[in-house]
Amino acid sequence: MTTTIPHAQTAQPAVSARNLSKTYGIGEATVHALNNVSVDFEQGKFTAIMGPSGSGKSTLMQTIATLDTPDPNPATSIRIGGVELFGLKDNALTEFRREHIGFIFQAFNLVPTLTAGQNIDLPLGLAGKKPDLQWRDYLVKTLGLETRLDHRPEQLSGGQQQRVAIVRALLARPEVVFADEPTGNLDSNSGAEVLRLLRAAATDHAQTILMVTHDANAASYADRVVFIKDGMVAGEMIEPTYDAVLGAMAQLEGR
Repeated sequence: MTTTIPHAQTAQPAVSARNLSKTYGIGEATVHALNNVSVDFEQGKFTAIMGPSGSGKSTLMQTIATLDTPDPNPATSIRIGGVELFGLKDNALTEFRREHIGFIFQAFNLVPTLTAGQNIDLPLGLAGKKPDLQWRDYLVKTLGLETRLDHRPEQLSGGQQQRVAIVRALLARPEVVFADEPTGNLDSNSGAEVLRLLRAAATDHAQTILMVTHDANAASYADRVVFIKDGMVAGEMIEPTYDAVLGAMAQLEGR
């Protein structure tokens, strides 16, 4: 495995997780998806989370994003923007996510009865806010959706639906964006546009990006890669390159 490079931070991390464990099943069917994981993510940085299939990378992201609940442990902590989220009531969590977090899922989670444009505007509308139209236009044009805003999801390809979901996630300029395989349903050109957009969100707008991916090329756009194996942090890489990530993954998978 590639030698871990110390991840120095000069300020409070944007996202901090301590002592996260997650167990599924009981008895002989027990699976330890996360095993006492502690990890920080720096503000304005783009981090990829990688690992072999079943390593716990998606569970880690979903747990940090408060979409899944870790095992009970008084030492567990999940902080975003300095706010302790572990133990918050559902209503408070929902409000916090709406105000501070953007999500890009493998499943697009678009409302089938709404147009693409209406889906894009929905979260801000629920929060009683209006979009920044200049920013909205930029996102829509960057991802090539100008002629698709009046179409319903069933009239869009899978790649187009994914791009709608990405615009929706970025429109409110959330402090933290959680992206689960955001390029998985896209062709290479569209995928590259999305990765450049996420890269710019971190570099130009100080947003913190956490992306789960199995793709070494996608990971090479990040500032840092955190490697997960058997539910634990197995190492990290700063300023990753395609070849270096491939080599690290080969070691993790025993190839």
